[in-house]
Amino acid sequence: MRFLLLLLLLLAPGLRAQEAVHGGPVRALAVSGGALASAGFDQSMIVWDPEAGRARAVVRWHAGAVNALAPLPGGGFASAGEDGRIALWPARPGLQPARVLEGHTEPVASLALSPNGSQLASAAWDGTARLWTLATGEARVLEGHRGNVNAVAFRPDGTLATAGFDGTVRLWPAGEAGLVLAEFGFPQNALAALPDGTLAVGGVDGMLRLVAPDGVVREVRAGARPVVALAAAPDGALLAAASLGGSVTLWDPATLRLRHTLEGPGLPVWSAIFAADGRSLWTGGTDRRVRRWDVATGRPIGPLGADADQAIPEGADPHGARVWRACAACHSLTAEGGNMAGPHLHNLFGRRMGSVTGYEYSERLARGDIVWTRETVADLFTRGPDIVTPGTKMPVQRVDNDQDLRALLDFLEVVTR
Repeated sequence: MRFLLLLLLLLAPGLRAQEAVHGGPVRALAVSGGALASAGFDQSMIVWDPEAGRARAVVRWHAGAVNALAPLPGGGFASAGEDGRIALWPARPGLQPARVLEGHTEPVASLALSPNGSQLASAAWDGTARLWTLATGEARVLEGHRGNVNAVAFRPDGTLATAGFDGTVRLWPAGEAGLVLAEFGFPQNALAALPDGTLAVGGVDGMLRLVAPDGVVREVRAGARPVVALAAAPDGALLAAASLGGSVTLWDPATLRLRHTLEGPGLPVWSAIFAADGRSLWTGGTDRRVRRWDVATGRPIGPLGADADQAIPEGADPHGARVWRACAACHSLTAEGGNMAGPHLHNLFGRRMGSVTGYEYSERLARGDIVWTRETVADLFTRGPDIVTPGTKMPVQRVDNDQDLRALLDFLEVVTR
């Protein structure tokens, strides 16, 4: 996993800070209670107000990449990843999760909530899936796959399905051992369930396969590169398949006819989820952006955080204002703007770290042993928040370009007075 993270970061060396809010590839997405959550290799989960395009909360709790998200009853989210732990968060998360589910010994790759909301399923690289009872935290351990278990999904009747490195798709009826529904000979990466019980499966061979409840398989080539994420529209009328090739394809499950190809920046797309109304699709990938697409036309609507407009005073550096866009989704520039996912930045320079009233700081920032100056802010974005303030909630971002960094500092000196 650590090698994969390094490889992915190397794939996009030229990306600048203003092009993203996440500090690394976006690995997972989930929709719950009108909110959208994204998570990724920067170890953070961001909870968004998708209509406003702003972050409600930024959580950095996991010790490693966050690979999987799932909705929870009441509008919360479950997150899991490289550290093998599953964190359960309320609708407005704080610094610590409401509960932690532990048992996996290797990275968790996928999460799914049961149709009745009482159980959470997890798939992990320790060769097992687990079925957790949310009321008690107890788990049923599901063993049978040979190697990594990469994906879990619930069919509408509540039956759990899993897919793994061994190329099999398995069903786990209540109280029974796993049943092999299909076997393809190639590792399978992604699962999605349709309303009629059909399972969509995506594999390393670039194929999208639909496995009917009776085991009959239909297939179509989704691309030349591995399919790594699938999403089904709430009504089952569309399937989205995301690939390492950088494209996302939309398919009609009834006919396996291609509806649209969503062309992004050409970098691997790791995650996809339909909005609750099925009219738009969210995607996330190596470009570190959460992008929104119009399902009917296949056209982009725009990435989250990109148009987070705030009044920019006269005299502010326009170059710095562009760099600032990566920060605007989480911070307001004025005290009147209030605290968002991060504290407001009014009177930033000369202010002691951790001193904004009403903001819930991480333990490291609450120490208040750094005073923000041009030099200390520059250090934060040069070495990175994870190094300068370990344990921070702030997504890991660096500004590698000296001109960008100077422009950002010039901008902040003017607009935060």
